[in-house]
Amino acid sequence: MGVAAIKTLRSRITLTILAVSLLTIAPISVFLNVYINRTFENYIMRQERERSDGIVSDLESHYDALSGGWEEDFLHTLGMYSLYDGYILSVSDARGDVLWDAENHDMTQCSRIMMEISARMSTLKGGFETHDYAIEAGGRRVGGVSVTYYGPFFYTENDYRFIKTLNIATLAIGLLSAAVAVFAGSLLARRIAKPVTRTAAIAAQIARGNFNERFDDAPSTRELRDMTAAVNRLAASLAEQENLRKRLTSDMAHELRTPLAAVASHLEAMIDGIWEASPDRLSACHDEILRIAALVKDLRELAKIDGDKRVPNKSEVDIFDVARTVCHNFEAEAAKKNLTLSLAGEASVVPADKDGIIRVITNLISNAIKYTPENGRISVTAGDSKDAGVVEVLDDGIGIAEEELPFIFERFYRTDKSRNRKTGGAGVGLTIAKSIVEAHGGAIEVHSETGAGSRFVVKLPKG
Repeated sequence: MGVAAIKTLRSRITLTILAVSLLTIAPISVFLNVYINRTFENYIMRQERERSDGIVSDLESHYDALSGGWEEDFLHTLGMYSLYDGYILSVSDARGDVLWDAENHDMTQCSRIMMEISARMSTLKGGFETHDYAIEAGGRRVGGVSVTYYGPFFYTENDYRFIKTLNIATLAIGLLSAAVAVFAGSLLARRIAKPVTRTAAIAAQIARGNFNERFDDAPSTRELRDMTAAVNRLAASLAEQENLRKRLTSDMAHELRTPLAAVASHLEAMIDGIWEASPDRLSACHDEILRIAALVKDLRELAKIDGDKRVPNKSEVDIFDVARTVCHNFEAEAAKKNLTLSLAGEASVVPADKDGIIRVITNLISNAIKYTPENGRISVTAGDSKDAGVVEVLDDGIGIAEEELPFIFERFYRTDKSRNRKTGGAGVGLTIAKSIVEAHGGAIEVHSETGAGSRFVVKLPKG
Protein backbone atom coordinates (compact mmCIF):
# COMPACT_ATOMS: atom_id res chain seq x y z
CA MET A 1 0.00 0.00 0.00
CA GLY A 2 1.39 3.38 -0.94
CA VAL A 3 2.04 6.08 1.61
CA ALA A 4 -0.61 8.29 0.00
CA ALA A 5 -3.23 5.59 0.59
CA ILE A 6 -2.53 5.42 4.34
CA LYS A 7 -4.91 7.56 6.35
CA THR A 8 -4.24 8.86 9.81
CA LEU A 9 -6.46 7.84 12.71
CA ARG A 10 -7.57 11.44 13.11
CA SER A 11 -8.64 11.75 9.46
CA ARG A 12 -10.43 8.40 9.60
CA ILE A 13 -12.38 9.36 12.72
CA THR A 14 -13.21 12.78 11.28
CA LEU A 15 -14.37 11.30 7.97
CA THR A 16 -16.38 8.63 9.78
CA ILE A 17 -18.13 11.21 11.96
CA LEU A 18 -18.77 13.34 8.86
CA ALA A 19 -20.25 10.35 7.04
CA VAL A 20 -22.41 9.42 10.04
CA SER A 21 -23.51 13.03 10.39
CA LEU A 22 -24.46 13.26 6.73
CA LEU A 23 -26.24 9.91 6.81
CA THR A 24 -28.13 11.04 9.92
CA ILE A 25 -28.72 14.75 9.41
CA ALA A 26 -29.49 14.59 5.67
CA PRO A 27 -32.42 12.14 5.98
CA ILE A 28 -33.72 14.02 9.03
CA SER A 29 -33.52 17.34 7.15
CA VAL A 30 -35.25 15.86 4.11
CA PHE A 31 -37.91 14.27 6.29
CA LEU A 32 -38.51 17.52 8.18
CA ASN A 33 -38.66 19.46 4.92
CA VAL A 34 -41.17 17.06 3.39
CA TYR A 35 -43.18 16.85 6.60
CA ILE A 36 -43.31 20.63 7.09
CA ASN A 37 -44.24 21.23 3.44
CA ARG A 38 -46.89 18.52 3.53
CA THR A 39 -48.33 19.87 6.79
CA PHE A 40 -48.32 23.41 5.43
CA GLU A 41 -50.04 22.25 2.24
CA ASN A 42 -52.77 20.60 4.30
CA TYR A 43 -53.08 23.80 6.29
CA ILE A 44 -53.42 25.85 3.07
CA MET A 45 -56.07 23.48 1.70
CA ARG A 46 -58.07 23.79 4.93
CA GLN A 47 -57.71 27.55 4.66
CA GLU A 48 -59.02 27.45 1.09
CA ARG A 49 -62.06 25.43 2.14
CA GLU A 50 -62.66 27.71 5.10
CA ARG A 51 -62.25 30.77 2.88
CA SER A 52 -64.78 29.38 0.40
CA ASP A 53 -67.21 28.60 3.23
CA GLY A 54 -66.61 32.10 4.59
CA ILE A 55 -67.50 33.67 1.21
CA VAL A 56 -70.76 31.69 1.11
CA SER A 57 -71.49 32.62 4.72
CA ASP A 58 -70.90 36.34 4.00
CA LEU A 59 -73.23 36.22 0.99
CA GLU A 60 -75.93 34.46 3.02
CA SER A 61 -75.66 36.93 5.91
CA HIS A 62 -75.86 39.99 3.60
CA TYR A 63 -78.80 38.78 1.53
CA ASP A 64 -81.62 41.33 1.56
CA ALA A 65 -84.94 39.45 1.57
CA LEU A 66 -86.93 42.62 0.85
CA SER A 67 -85.11 43.46 -2.35
CA GLY A 68 -84.45 39.83 -3.13
CA GLY A 69 -80.71 40.35 -3.68
CA TRP A 70 -77.48 42.03 -2.53
CA GLU A 71 -76.22 45.54 -2.63
CA GLU A 72 -73.93 46.05 -5.59
CA ASP A 73 -71.26 47.75 -3.45
CA PHE A 74 -71.10 44.73 -1.14
CA LEU A 75 -70.69 42.32 -4.06
CA HIS A 76 -68.00 44.51 -5.54
CA THR A 77 -66.07 44.80 -2.26
CA LEU A 78 -66.34 41.09 -1.50
CA GLY A 79 -65.39 40.15 -5.04
CA MET A 80 -62.32 42.42 -5.24
CA TYR A 81 -60.98 41.42 -1.80
CA SER A 82 -61.42 37.78 -2.78
CA LEU A 83 -59.71 38.42 -6.13
CA TYR A 84 -56.63 39.88 -4.45
CA ASP A 85 -56.50 36.76 -2.26
CA GLY A 86 -56.61 34.55 -5.36
CA TYR A 87 -60.31 33.69 -5.34
CA ILE A 88 -62.35 34.53 -8.51
CA LEU A 89 -66.04 34.89 -7.72
CA SER A 90 -69.14 34.76 -9.90
CA VAL A 91 -72.40 35.46 -8.00
CA SER A 92 -75.81 34.63 -9.51
CA ASP A 93 -79.40 34.91 -8.30
CA ALA A 94 -81.97 32.16 -7.83
CA ARG A 95 -82.79 32.16 -11.55
CA GLY A 96 -79.11 31.76 -12.45
CA ASP A 97 -78.62 35.27 -13.74
CA VAL A 98 -75.10 36.58 -13.05
CA LEU A 99 -75.14 39.51 -10.61
CA TRP A 100 -71.35 40.02 -10.33
CA ASP A 101 -68.45 38.33 -12.12
CA ALA A 102 -64.78 39.13 -11.38
CA GLU A 103 -63.65 38.27 -14.92
CA ASN A 104 -66.27 40.52 -16.50
CA HIS A 105 -65.78 43.31 -13.96
CA ASP A 106 -61.96 43.58 -14.27
CA MET A 107 -60.59 41.21 -16.88
CA THR A 108 -57.08 42.72 -16.80
CA GLN A 109 -56.67 42.49 -13.03
CA CYS A 110 -58.15 39.00 -12.97
CA SER A 111 -55.80 37.74 -15.71
CA ARG A 112 -52.76 39.27 -14.01
CA ILE A 113 -53.54 37.62 -10.68
CA MET A 114 -54.16 34.25 -12.35
CA MET A 115 -50.81 34.52 -14.21
CA GLU A 116 -48.97 35.41 -11.01
CA ILE A 117 -50.49 32.45 -9.18
CA SER A 118 -49.68 30.09 -12.06
CA ALA A 119 -46.08 31.32 -12.15
CA ARG A 120 -45.72 31.02 -8.39
CA MET A 121 -47.08 27.46 -8.38
CA SER A 122 -45.30 26.37 -11.57
CA THR A 123 -43.17 23.82 -9.70
CA LEU A 124 -46.27 21.96 -8.51
CA LYS A 125 -48.82 20.05 -10.50
CA GLY A 126 -52.21 21.72 -10.45
CA GLY A 127 -54.51 24.21 -12.10
CA PHE A 128 -57.46 26.52 -11.54
CA GLU A 129 -60.53 24.76 -10.20
CA THR A 130 -64.11 26.02 -9.94
CA HIS A 131 -66.39 25.02 -7.07
CA ASP A 132 -70.11 25.89 -7.01
CA TYR A 133 -71.93 26.65 -3.77
CA ALA A 134 -75.66 27.27 -3.16
CA ILE A 135 -76.66 30.37 -1.21
CA GLU A 136 -79.61 29.86 1.11
CA ALA A 137 -81.68 32.20 3.20
CA GLY A 138 -84.75 31.35 5.26
CA GLY A 139 -84.39 27.71 4.33
CA ARG A 140 -84.60 28.24 0.60
CA ARG A 141 -82.07 28.67 -2.19
CA VAL A 142 -81.68 32.35 -3.09
CA GLY A 143 -78.67 32.20 -5.35
CA GLY A 144 -75.30 30.64 -6.03
CA VAL A 145 -71.62 31.50 -6.15
CA SER A 146 -68.83 29.97 -8.22
CA VAL A 147 -65.42 30.17 -6.52
CA THR A 148 -62.41 29.61 -8.79
CA TYR A 149 -58.93 29.15 -7.25
CA TYR A 150 -55.72 27.28 -7.93
CA GLY A 151 -55.99 23.66 -6.79
CA PRO A 152 -55.31 21.50 -5.00
CA PHE A 153 -53.83 24.51 -3.16
CA PHE A 154 -51.94 27.69 -3.82
CA TYR A 155 -49.67 30.00 -1.89
CA THR A 156 -50.26 33.64 -1.41
CA GLU A 157 -47.23 35.88 -1.62
CA ASN A 158 -46.88 35.76 2.16
CA ASP A 159 -47.34 31.98 2.20
CA TYR A 160 -44.71 31.57 -0.47
CA ARG A 161 -42.20 33.71 1.42
CA PHE A 162 -42.92 31.82 4.63
CA ILE A 163 -42.39 28.35 3.15
CA LYS A 164 -39.28 29.52 1.28
CA THR A 165 -37.80 30.96 4.48
CA LEU A 166 -38.69 27.78 6.35
CA ASN A 167 -36.96 25.59 3.74
CA ILE A 168 -33.85 27.78 3.85
CA ALA A 169 -33.84 27.60 7.67
CA THR A 170 -34.15 23.80 7.58
CA LEU A 171 -31.26 23.56 5.12
CA ALA A 172 -29.18 25.97 7.19
CA ILE A 173 -29.85 24.00 10.37
CA GLY A 174 -28.80 20.78 8.60
CA LEU A 175 -25.58 22.32 7.28
CA LEU A 176 -24.83 23.95 10.64
CA SER A 177 -25.43 20.66 12.45
CA ALA A 178 -23.10 18.87 10.04
CA ALA A 179 -20.45 21.56 10.50
CA VAL A 180 -20.74 21.38 14.30
CA ALA A 181 -20.57 17.57 14.17
CA VAL A 182 -17.45 17.68 12.00
CA PHE A 183 -15.83 20.29 14.25
CA ALA A 184 -16.65 18.33 17.40
CA GLY A 185 -15.58 15.13 15.69
CA SER A 186 -12.29 16.71 14.70
CA LEU A 187 -11.63 17.76 18.29
CA LEU A 188 -12.58 14.29 19.53
CA ALA A 189 -10.41 12.66 16.88
CA ARG A 190 -7.52 14.87 17.92
CA ARG A 191 -7.93 13.92 21.58
CA ILE A 192 -8.06 10.22 20.67
CA ALA A 193 -5.30 10.32 18.06
CA LYS A 194 -2.84 12.29 20.17
CA PRO A 195 -2.21 9.58 22.81
CA VAL A 196 -2.32 6.87 20.14
CA THR A 197 0.29 8.72 18.09
CA ARG A 198 2.34 9.24 21.24
CA THR A 199 2.02 5.52 21.99
CA ALA A 200 3.37 4.68 18.54
CA ALA A 201 6.28 7.08 19.09
CA ILE A 202 7.10 5.59 22.49
CA ALA A 203 6.80 2.05 21.09
CA ALA A 204 9.27 3.04 18.35
CA GLN A 205 11.66 4.38 21.00
CA ILE A 206 11.28 1.15 22.98
CA ALA A 207 12.04 -0.85 19.83
CA ARG A 208 15.27 1.16 19.50
CA GLY A 209 16.22 0.30 23.08
CA ASN A 210 15.25 3.60 24.71
CA PHE A 211 13.18 2.55 27.73
CA ASN A 212 13.09 5.95 29.43
CA GLU A 213 10.20 7.40 27.39
CA ARG A 214 6.97 7.77 29.37
CA PHE A 215 3.53 9.34 29.16
CA ASP A 216 3.58 12.34 31.46
CA ASP A 217 -0.11 13.27 31.27
CA ALA A 218 -2.72 10.52 31.46
CA PRO A 219 -5.74 10.95 29.10
CA SER A 220 -9.15 11.47 30.66
CA THR A 221 -10.68 8.57 28.66
CA ARG A 222 -10.52 5.31 30.60
CA GLU A 223 -9.49 3.11 27.66
CA LEU A 224 -6.78 5.54 26.56
CA ARG A 225 -5.62 5.90 30.17
CA ASP A 226 -5.35 2.10 30.42
CA MET A 227 -3.40 2.01 27.15
CA THR A 228 -0.92 4.68 28.20
CA ALA A 229 -0.53 3.10 31.64
CA ALA A 230 0.17 -0.27 29.98
CA VAL A 231 2.83 1.33 27.75
CA ASN A 232 4.43 2.98 30.78
CA ARG A 233 4.45 -0.35 32.61
CA LEU A 234 5.89 -2.06 29.55
CA ALA A 235 8.67 0.51 29.28
CA ALA A 236 9.42 0.25 33.00
CA SER A 237 9.43 -3.56 32.85
CA LEU A 238 11.70 -3.62 29.81
CA ALA A 239 14.01 -1.10 31.48
CA GLU A 240 14.22 -3.30 34.55
CA GLN A 241 14.81 -6.39 32.41
CA GLU A 242 17.53 -4.51 30.55
CA ASN A 243 19.14 -3.56 33.85
CA LEU A 244 18.92 -7.18 34.99
CA ARG A 245 20.44 -8.36 31.72
CA LYS A 246 23.33 -5.93 32.03
CA ARG A 247 23.83 -6.88 35.65
CA LEU A 248 23.70 -10.55 34.69
CA THR A 249 26.45 -10.00 32.14
CA SER A 250 28.56 -8.23 34.75
CA ASP A 251 27.78 -10.81 37.44
CA MET A 252 28.47 -13.79 35.23
CA ALA A 253 31.73 -12.26 34.09
CA HIS A 254 32.71 -11.65 37.72
CA GLU A 255 31.72 -15.08 38.95
CA LEU A 256 33.38 -16.88 36.07
CA ARG A 257 36.50 -14.72 36.06
CA THR A 258 37.34 -15.29 39.74
CA PRO A 259 37.39 -19.12 39.78
CA LEU A 260 38.87 -19.37 36.28
CA ALA A 261 41.67 -16.97 37.24
CA ALA A 262 42.34 -18.94 40.41
CA VAL A 263 42.42 -22.29 38.60
CA ALA A 264 44.56 -20.86 35.80
CA SER A 265 47.10 -19.33 38.22
CA HIS A 266 47.32 -22.53 40.27
CA LEU A 267 47.77 -24.76 37.23
CA GLU A 268 50.25 -22.32 35.69
CA ALA A 269 52.35 -22.29 38.85
CA MET A 270 52.32 -26.08 39.02
CA ILE A 271 53.18 -26.45 35.32
CA ASP A 272 56.11 -24.03 35.70
CA GLY A 273 57.34 -25.94 38.73
CA ILE A 274 56.84 -23.02 41.09
CA TRP A 275 54.28 -25.02 43.10
CA GLU A 276 54.17 -28.67 43.77
CA ALA A 277 50.99 -30.44 42.60
CA SER A 278 49.94 -31.24 46.14
CA PRO A 279 46.51 -32.66 47.07
CA ASP A 280 45.59 -29.38 48.82
CA ARG A 281 46.29 -27.26 45.73
CA LEU A 282 44.52 -29.74 43.45
CA SER A 283 41.56 -29.73 45.88
CA ALA A 284 41.45 -25.91 45.72
CA CYS A 285 41.33 -26.09 41.92
CA HIS A 286 38.58 -28.69 42.19
CA ASP A 287 36.54 -26.43 44.51
CA GLU A 288 36.76 -23.57 42.02
CA ILE A 289 35.64 -25.87 39.19
CA LEU A 290 32.69 -26.97 41.35
CA ARG A 291 31.74 -23.27 41.75
CA ILE A 292 31.72 -22.92 37.97
CA ALA A 293 29.66 -26.12 37.65
CA ALA A 294 27.12 -24.84 40.21
CA LEU A 295 26.78 -21.60 38.25
CA VAL A 296 26.26 -23.51 35.00
CA LYS A 297 23.66 -25.67 36.74
CA ASP A 298 21.75 -22.54 37.79
CA LEU A 299 21.87 -21.22 34.24
CA ARG A 300 20.67 -24.56 32.84
CA GLU A 301 17.81 -24.60 35.34
CA LEU A 302 16.85 -21.10 34.27
CA ALA A 303 16.98 -22.08 30.60
CA LYS A 304 14.70 -24.98 31.41
CA ILE A 305 12.19 -22.55 32.95
CA ASP A 306 12.30 -20.34 29.85
CA GLY A 307 11.90 -23.22 27.40
CA ASP A 308 9.56 -25.48 29.32
CA LYS A 309 6.00 -24.90 30.47
CA ARG A 310 6.87 -27.00 33.56
CA VAL A 311 3.73 -29.14 33.54
CA PRO A 312 3.91 -30.78 36.98
CA ASN A 313 3.81 -34.55 37.32
CA LYS A 314 1.27 -34.46 40.11
CA SER A 315 0.54 -37.01 42.77
CA GLU A 316 -0.89 -36.86 46.30
CA VAL A 317 1.82 -35.18 48.38
CA ASP A 318 1.85 -34.41 52.11
CA ILE A 319 3.59 -31.04 52.21
CA PHE A 320 4.17 -31.34 55.98
CA ASP A 321 6.08 -34.56 55.37
CA VAL A 322 8.08 -32.87 52.58
CA ALA A 323 8.90 -29.92 54.86
CA ARG A 324 10.05 -32.31 57.60
CA THR A 325 12.40 -34.08 55.16
CA VAL A 326 13.90 -30.81 53.91
CA CYS A 327 14.35 -29.48 57.46
CA HIS A 328 16.14 -32.70 58.40
CA ASN A 329 18.51 -32.25 55.44
CA PHE A 330 19.42 -28.75 56.65
CA GLU A 331 19.97 -29.59 60.31
CA ALA A 332 23.74 -29.88 59.93
CA GLU A 333 24.07 -26.64 57.98
CA ALA A 334 21.90 -24.79 60.52
CA ALA A 335 24.02 -26.19 63.36
CA LYS A 336 27.18 -24.70 61.82
CA LYS A 337 25.71 -21.21 62.48
CA ASN A 338 24.06 -22.27 65.73
CA LEU A 339 20.63 -21.60 64.23
CA THR A 340 17.42 -22.99 65.69
CA LEU A 341 15.47 -24.69 62.86
CA SER A 342 11.99 -25.76 63.98
CA LEU A 343 9.00 -27.34 62.23
CA ALA A 344 5.37 -27.14 63.25
CA GLY A 345 1.99 -27.86 61.71
CA GLU A 346 -0.05 -30.81 60.53
CA ALA A 347 -0.49 -33.08 57.55
CA SER A 348 -1.75 -31.37 54.41
CA VAL A 349 -2.20 -33.45 51.27
CA VAL A 350 -2.29 -31.64 47.93
CA PRO A 351 -1.92 -32.75 44.28
CA ALA A 352 1.63 -31.70 43.45
CA ASP A 353 4.96 -32.61 41.91
CA LYS A 354 6.91 -33.85 44.94
CA ASP A 355 10.34 -33.07 43.51
CA GLY A 356 9.21 -29.56 42.59
CA ILE A 357 7.83 -28.86 46.09
CA ILE A 358 11.07 -30.18 47.61
CA ARG A 359 12.96 -27.73 45.40
CA VAL A 360 10.73 -24.82 46.51
CA ILE A 361 11.05 -25.51 50.26
CA THR A 362 14.76 -26.21 49.87
CA ASN A 363 15.36 -22.85 48.22
CA LEU A 364 13.38 -21.00 50.91
CA ILE A 365 15.12 -22.68 53.87
CA SER A 366 18.53 -22.36 52.19
CA ASN A 367 18.00 -18.61 51.77
CA ALA A 368 16.82 -18.31 55.37
CA ILE A 369 20.00 -20.00 56.64
CA LYS A 370 22.25 -17.84 54.44
CA TYR A 371 20.70 -14.55 55.51
CA THR A 372 20.11 -15.29 59.21
CA PRO A 373 22.97 -14.36 61.55
CA GLU A 374 24.39 -16.84 64.06
CA ASN A 375 22.16 -17.82 66.98
CA GLY A 376 19.08 -16.86 64.95
CA ARG A 377 15.79 -18.71 64.57
CA ILE A 378 14.08 -20.22 61.52
CA SER A 379 10.53 -21.53 61.84
CA VAL A 380 8.87 -23.69 59.21
CA THR A 381 5.11 -24.26 59.36
CA ALA A 382 3.03 -26.52 57.08
CA GLY A 383 -0.69 -27.22 57.17
CA ASP A 384 -4.13 -26.56 55.71
CA SER A 385 -5.96 -23.33 55.03
CA LYS A 386 -9.52 -23.08 53.72
CA ASP A 387 -8.83 -24.38 50.18
CA ALA A 388 -5.06 -24.78 49.97
CA GLY A 389 -2.03 -26.30 51.56
CA VAL A 390 0.26 -23.65 53.06
CA VAL A 391 3.97 -23.65 53.83
CA GLU A 392 5.53 -20.74 55.72
CA VAL A 393 9.24 -20.12 56.27
CA LEU A 394 9.92 -17.44 58.91
CA ASP A 395 13.33 -16.16 59.99
CA ASP A 396 14.70 -13.35 62.14
CA GLY A 397 17.53 -12.56 59.73
CA ILE A 398 18.66 -9.38 58.03
CA GLY A 399 15.37 -8.95 56.18
CA ILE A 400 14.75 -7.31 52.82
CA ALA A 401 14.40 -3.59 52.14
CA GLU A 402 10.95 -2.47 51.09
CA GLU A 403 12.18 -1.16 47.73
CA GLU A 404 13.74 -4.58 47.00
CA LEU A 405 10.58 -6.64 47.61
CA PRO A 406 8.97 -6.16 44.13
CA PHE A 407 12.09 -7.56 42.45
CA ILE A 408 13.28 -10.50 44.54
CA PHE A 409 11.51 -13.04 42.32
CA GLU A 410 13.15 -11.59 39.19
CA ARG A 411 15.82 -13.77 37.69
CA PHE A 412 19.42 -12.92 38.66
CA TYR A 413 18.19 -10.37 41.18
CA ARG A 414 20.05 -10.39 44.48
CA THR A 415 19.84 -8.05 47.43
CA ASP A 416 23.52 -8.78 48.01
CA LYS A 417 25.07 -6.51 45.39
CA SER A 418 28.58 -7.78 46.23
CA ARG A 419 27.78 -11.05 44.43
CA ASN A 420 29.54 -12.92 47.21
CA ARG A 421 28.70 -16.53 46.50
CA LYS A 422 29.14 -17.38 50.16
CA THR A 423 25.92 -15.50 50.89
CA GLY A 424 24.02 -16.33 47.76
CA GLY A 425 23.95 -17.92 44.33
CA ALA A 426 23.33 -16.42 40.93
CA GLY A 427 19.92 -15.11 41.98
CA VAL A 428 17.66 -17.68 40.32
CA GLY A 429 16.54 -19.74 43.33
CA LEU A 430 13.44 -17.65 44.09
CA THR A 431 12.69 -17.32 40.39
CA ILE A 432 12.66 -21.10 40.08
CA ALA A 433 10.57 -21.45 43.23
CA LYS A 434 7.97 -19.00 41.96
CA SER A 435 7.85 -20.75 38.58
CA ILE A 436 7.21 -24.13 40.21
CA VAL A 437 4.49 -22.79 42.52
CA GLU A 438 2.68 -20.93 39.72
CA ALA A 439 2.85 -24.07 37.55
CA HIS A 440 0.78 -25.73 40.29
CA GLY A 441 -1.74 -22.89 40.15
CA GLY A 442 -0.53 -21.59 43.50
CA ALA A 443 1.06 -18.40 44.76
CA ILE A 444 4.15 -17.37 46.70
CA GLU A 445 4.29 -14.24 48.85
CA VAL A 446 6.95 -12.44 50.83
CA HIS A 447 6.65 -10.16 53.86
CA SER A 448 9.82 -8.61 55.14
CA GLU A 449 11.40 -5.65 56.86
CA THR A 450 15.05 -4.67 57.08
CA GLY A 451 16.57 -6.01 60.29
CA ALA A 452 13.37 -7.78 61.33
CA GLY A 453 13.52 -10.94 59.25
CA SER A 454 11.42 -12.34 56.39
CA ARG A 455 8.36 -14.54 55.99
CA PHE A 456 7.74 -16.48 52.78
CA VAL A 457 4.29 -18.04 52.26
CA VAL A 458 3.59 -20.74 49.67
CA LYS A 459 -0.02 -21.64 48.87
CA LEU A 460 -0.82 -24.78 46.84
CA PRO A 461 -4.44 -25.39 45.78
CA LYS A 462 -6.07 -28.64 46.77
CA GLY A 463 -8.24 -28.87 43.67
